[in-house]
Amino acid sequence: MKALIQRAKYGKVTVDGTTVGQISGGIVLLLGAEEGDTEKDLAYVVEKVVNLRIFADNAGKMNLSLLDVGGELLVISQFTLMADTRKGRRPSFVKAMEPGLAEDYYLRFIDAAKALGVSKVESGVFGAMMDVEILNEGPVTIMIDSKRD
Repeated sequence: MKALIQRAKYGKVTVDGTTVGQISGGIVLLLGAEEGDTEKDLAYVVEKVVNLRIFADNAGKMNLSLLDVGGELLVISQFTLMADTRKGRRPSFVKAMEPGLAEDYYLRFIDAAKALGVSKVESGVFGAMMDVEILNEGPVTIMIDSKRD
């Protein structure tokens, strides 16, 4: 499972011109599930996302987590994180989890983030064509990969 974390002052996702998810500060997360991912991968990534110390403390050091600062989380499904670009010029997505199972993992990730105490969890629409607005703060962008971490 891969998660691209972006520390954000603002994030919004729209589908067909309608806002479906929006946060005013915290993390905009692009989430992708890979064939072979398990409950262990899901648990690892959600725990890492909510507890990763990427927010500034009083000394200006990245020392606080999303939970510490009471930040919000916007989760967007992103199968293209599984792109394999090693051959040719068109990415291959054969490593992406099949959509039905991937949607289940996506929804369970959202539920798990809420259960861990994230103050506000918003999301996109799985499988939809979405427009995503992100005001990246820092910029801070970090990739979590349950298979490589």
